[in-house]
Amino acid sequence: MNFSANLLGLDNAATPFGLKAMESLQELNPNKDTASNSQLMFLCLHAAGLSLIPVSVIAIRASQNASDPTDVFIPCLIVTFVGTMAAMLIVSFKQKINLFQPVIIGWILSISLIIALLVWYVTSLNADGIKQFSGVLSNGLILLVFLLIVLGGIYKKIDVFDAFIDGAKNGFETAVKIIPYLVGMLVAISMLRTSGTFDVVILGIKNTFAFLGADTRFVEALPTALIRPLSGGAARGMMVDTMTAYGADSFASKLSGIFQGASDTTFYVIAVYFGSVSIKNTRYAVGAMLLADLVGVCTAIGLAYLFFGQSA
Repeated sequence: MNFSANLLGLDNAATPFGLKAMESLQELNPNKDTASNSQLMFLCLHAAGLSLIPVSVIAIRASQNASDPTDVFIPCLIVTFVGTMAAMLIVSFKQKINLFQPVIIGWILSISLIIALLVWYVTSLNADGIKQFSGVLSNGLILLVFLLIVLGGIYKKIDVFDAFIDGAKNGFETAVKIIPYLVGMLVAISMLRTSGTFDVVILGIKNTFAFLGADTRFVEALPTALIRPLSGGAARGMMVDTMTAYGADSFASKLSGIFQGASDTTFYVIAVYFGSVSIKNTRYAVGAMLLADLVGVCTAIGLAYLFFGQSA
């Protein structure tokens, strides 16, 4: 259900499902202070953020009066798929998992086929058709998930309302537990933004590529990519700032939208999810997630030039 919420681009809805998954995995974890292999695989796949519909990005682009708010649909879909595959390969390599198994290959090929068919179908639609299709698919899947929960409760003779109340109580306990980790992360983000660190890094990257004679338009969208691993809200603000500064239909704004819809907030995920189960040793989680993020960023830049390279 966590992955399903991510597929629909519903970041906030994915969090409670993810926290519940971490609690369940923690019950199976023999070393309670150290992240297990299963928890690492789950979080890395979650942070890669495979998304079929970047709902929030499309909504923001529409609010900024973009001529075609849905034009980042296909690039976002491809980037999240590549990032997810990269995360799976990285973690599998670290955990020495043999991916050449019929079940795993079958799942990967099936997902690849579904995404390929979705890309093929969406490319045959016009802007209005894509917008309508996105709305119907996202709303339909959300309704389907809700109905499946209710029907599953009836089938198993579970009082759904009482279970919801118990879950809400546990949710408050979890929220209190993760507050210190959130505060620490937010303070670090604030220090990085106000100290001008991002500006120095971006200026250095721009000067380097300008010296090499390369196109530097992608640098204008990098603030979103750099802050995305730290905070989804801050990255959303950076995306809006980019649209305001360069126009919603500019190359930088479209690339910024792809960055926003391409991955989850790595450090937020690590702080909140591991903090909720009191894990202190996260092993190689940060490195694996950031490496998958880097693959996503490079893929996003390449696709932006492929799809929108002629944009102003």
